[in-house]
Amino acid sequence: MVSREDVEHVALLGRLELTEEEKEIYTRQLNDILGHFQALQRLDTGNVQPTAHVLPLKNVYREDWVGQHMPREDALANCPDRDENYFKVPKIV
Repeated sequence: MVSREDVEHVALLGRLELTEEEKEIYTRQLNDILGHFQALQRLDTGNVQPTAHVLPLKNVYREDWVGQHMPREDALANCPDRDENYFKVPKIV
């Protein structure tokens, strides 16, 4: 069960200023949420297979193919800073 002190502690950690009314509301809401989890824990899940996702997922790949490449001069045309045939960017360490 979540107490009012728990809500005040979490608010302090999050640097939140809560009114007295908000503290009451959040205490009630958090307890309602925990009540729903307690109801879920009473369900028999012994025959349920564990899953990572509720839907079957698979990767969809497209076939790679060689196409026309942009000419080097067109690629570098709007480059703000270049060194011969290369983009010049700031050094990042």
